[in-house]
Amino acid sequence: MADGPLAGCRVLELAGIGPGPFAGMTLADLGAEVVRVDRPGGSGLFPGFEHVDVLNRGKKSVLLDLKRPDAVRAVLDMAARADVLIEGYRPGVAERLGLGPDDCLARNPRLVYGRMTGWGQDGPLARLAGHDIGYIALTGALHAVGSAGGPPQIPLNLVGDFGGGGTYLVIGVLAALREAERTGRGQVVDAAIVDGTAHLLAGTHMMLATGTWQDERGVNLLDGGAPFYAVYETSDGRHMAVGALEPKFYAELLAVLGLDEDPAAQHDRSGWPRLRERLAAAFASRTQDEWAKAFSTSDACVAPVLSLREAADHPHIRARGTLVERDGVLQPAPAPRFSATPTALGPPPPVPGRHTADVLESWEVEDAEGLLSSGAAVQA
Repeated sequence: MADGPLAGCRVLELAGIGPGPFAGMTLADLGAEVVRVDRPGGSGLFPGFEHVDVLNRGKKSVLLDLKRPDAVRAVLDMAARADVLIEGYRPGVAERLGLGPDDCLARNPRLVYGRMTGWGQDGPLARLAGHDIGYIALTGALHAVGSAGGPPQIPLNLVGDFGGGGTYLVIGVLAALREAERTGRGQVVDAAIVDGTAHLLAGTHMMLATGTWQDERGVNLLDGGAPFYAVYETSDGRHMAVGALEPKFYAELLAVLGLDEDPAAQHDRSGWPRLRERLAAAFASRTQDEWAKAFSTSDACVAPVLSLREAADHPHIRARGTLVERDGVLQPAPAPRFSATPTALGPPPPVPGRHTADVLESWEVEDAEGLLSSGAAVQA
């Protein structure tokens, strides 16, 4: 039995890529039993590396040929016993398969049916293909990231796929589960990356409305425009991140750097070019390790910029177990943390079809033996 606050919750995930699997991983991290319905030929981006696909950790895998009516019936049987179903197809695809919300909710009125798309279920772009970079471009998020006078910079696919997408699908699923528990009524959760990304920009829109944010990149308080919220190169070609926003933290920054600037002039924009030069020269005078040690006990809000692998060795990350290594794969531990229902890292990612026979039996799918013997279901 899984640990965590979602122990006992059954989730059916129709295999996809990116934000949908991330949502399924998060639900599994929280203790849910997540069964991923894989299809022949696979649906991942890295065939042959399924065993290191962290987004599938903690899940079980059944392999079903959804071109076969009996395999679709098997999924409907499972949906009848699930609390949640999540899918990431283009609008209309699940319906054509016979696995749309109407089909599944007819079998299970309490079901939370989560839909993960980039553009949403409706609107002019709903049926077009897309990727993270396009979704965040349309919301204004991509425009806001980058240096003044330079092109937009791609913030990995964190803002769209995983921030505005998978995370918001989880939020929607958890809220809908609460409603289903309260009323016995399931519903459809339409999680669109454009909607979630726009929602993440709420604070930026607030500053835009107050006039404290210019609709340009690299000239604002939190986008590198302010010299006391920026990244500086050290003498060894590494970097330090500076976030000394509050006056007392800014004063501490100046003290550790040994600069004789007037702390009261922090927000005088006319002096920012000169201040940036002085900060850059100071950081360039020592190595990253030297500055990291100098700021290690300071409230100046300064931190070394570490690589993904270096982060695992930082004393704070290591002490909290924020990153862990299992079977040679570095990965984040489950988050957030719970006092009464602690979570734990689930089993490693399964190869597609690893649990087909067991799941068909435990989920009481009709004629499981016939499905396996006909090839509609495959046990790896």
